[in-house]
Amino acid sequence: MHARNHWGGSFEINGESSATEDDQRSREWDPAALHPQPHHHELDETQQSWLLGSHDQRPKKDKYVDLGCVVCSRKALKWTGWAFVAAFFLIALPVIIVKTVPRHKPRPPPPDNYTVALHKALLFFNAQKSGILPKNNGIPWRGNSGLQDGNTTDVKGGLVGGYYDAGDNTKFHFPMAFAMTMLSWSVIEYNHKYQAVGEYNHARDLIKWGTDYLLLTFNSSATKIDKICSQVGGSQNGSTTPDDHYCWTRPEDMDYARPVQFANSGPDLAGEMAAALASASIVFRDNPSYSKKLVKGAQTLFAFARDFGRRTPYCRGNPYIEPYYNSTGYFDEYMWGAAWLFYATGNQTYISLATNPGLSKNAKAFYMIPDLSVLSWDNKLPAAMLLLTRLRILLNPGYPYEDMLSMYQNVTGLTMCSYLREFRVFNWTKGGMIQLNHGKAQPLQYVANAAFLASLYVDYMNATGVPGWYCGPNFVSSDTLRKFATSQMNYILGANPLNMSYVVGFGAKYPKHAHHRGASIPHDKTKYSCTGGWKWRDTRNSNPNTITGAMVAGPDRFDQFKDVRGNYSYTEPTMAGNAGLVAALVSLTESGGRSIDKNSIFSAVPPLYPVTPPPPPPWKP
Repeated sequence: MHARNHWGGSFEINGESSATEDDQRSREWDPAALHPQPHHHELDETQQSWLLGSHDQRPKKDKYVDLGCVVCSRKALKWTGWAFVAAFFLIALPVIIVKTVPRHKPRPPPPDNYTVALHKALLFFNAQKSGILPKNNGIPWRGNSGLQDGNTTDVKGGLVGGYYDAGDNTKFHFPMAFAMTMLSWSVIEYNHKYQAVGEYNHARDLIKWGTDYLLLTFNSSATKIDKICSQVGGSQNGSTTPDDHYCWTRPEDMDYARPVQFANSGPDLAGEMAAALASASIVFRDNPSYSKKLVKGAQTLFAFARDFGRRTPYCRGNPYIEPYYNSTGYFDEYMWGAAWLFYATGNQTYISLATNPGLSKNAKAFYMIPDLSVLSWDNKLPAAMLLLTRLRILLNPGYPYEDMLSMYQNVTGLTMCSYLREFRVFNWTKGGMIQLNHGKAQPLQYVANAAFLASLYVDYMNATGVPGWYCGPNFVSSDTLRKFATSQMNYILGANPLNMSYVVGFGAKYPKHAHHRGASIPHDKTKYSCTGGWKWRDTRNSNPNTITGAMVAGPDRFDQFKDVRGNYSYTEPTMAGNAGLVAALVSLTESGGRSIDKNSIFSAVPPLYPVTPPPPPPWKP
């Protein structure tokens, strides 16, 4: 048995295999073998090379570095260092360069069509302003006008300001108030979107221009009033004397009499004006003194509207108003105004009225009459019920309001169903426009309003995590309703058989002959007489001034459109129509995200805890 050699081989380098085990053991422990001898036997070169190997083949000893708490190989340390250097150049250096070198901010994505159209649609209101215009009004062909309005009346300070209604120079207060309510509603729900597109302050200024004027039309410092100014200017059908219809004159050049109309009763007018001031008071809550002034005015107006002895419609028998803005009822304004006053004040008297079964019965809220599901300056019923549906789905006040609110929500859902083509409630043009006014003239104002209600209802559902609603036994997704809203707005903006945008200044093809006095007469410092301006009305030339953002009346039931200035049924824009357009556009734009402001509208509403229902009557055998 061979002894172990700790270098890796046997001690028997001479190959003497016959040595005994005892001899080997004695040799292992021979003390002399452990010390060098003076005369030892030298190994020859071959044996040395066999035992020790070649000098070049000897394994090199690793060198180590003592780092204090760790001892590591110098080679590993070197490779680690090179790895850090490589990482610096590959990762750290580019990061340092990117962080330190100046760079331009990335361009934001281009705005969608709804945002572009929104910017323009708001400018229409600038073009309609009456009174002393602000320097930043932005419409170069408009100037101060109507500075004598109301001077012949007992209205303190006159009636300077407000808006002209359409292509004429009349200030109709009923549709003007409706337009302000719609603008305020859109700002309350979508203030973040207005801010995202840079139009928040502009929209507020437009609302204030209207509400400042409405406050002049009655004694806003009183708590009880006996009349309201209902109109400034105007004309009678068939008139051949100078007035706002017979004359074709720029507002700045008016020199004829402008009669002022007053209403000693007017639940419809007062109810709508109350809604306008109440909704605006929510918009201006950051201005407490002005907001309180608006609330006080709204309460005064609503008390006038509810006066039992003043229940005659404001336009009844008035030849200056009835042919143009005839009101067909006022119970919808009661519900509409009461809902807005509740949100503005938190006073439960108003919500009690809005949910009163007698009021809903008189308003025919549950009759499911198709015409009553169409929002307009005359019919606020679908908007009022949607506004009250908001209360139920977001605050859920419970008893004693739950029964009526749930019925309002059910009817609102059915109203949305009626807008969908598959249920065949309304006719549609071949080009894809819903006919909400039975195919009559000026259809687009109703289309825009319906698109706004539908889009807003979708946002209400999304805010509560509801994916859709039922139309009878059929479940309809909220996306289907959103598609309805976008399809109608796209039709207005150019997705129609004529590829015509019905918003002036938007798109490549739009009306060039809008029925509008100020836009059609050159801004050349020449004053044209009442009849001297007719040549500008009748010329086939395009308007010299572009009334940007004006939504014209729209096509006929065959999707045909006549761009003729003299035909107002096609080419005249209106305040009420553009207010619905603005509301629909801001609801559909992607700017600022797809959502509503859930809470701002409820700022004045106190916590509503369900009241304990009354006990059942005692049992009788």
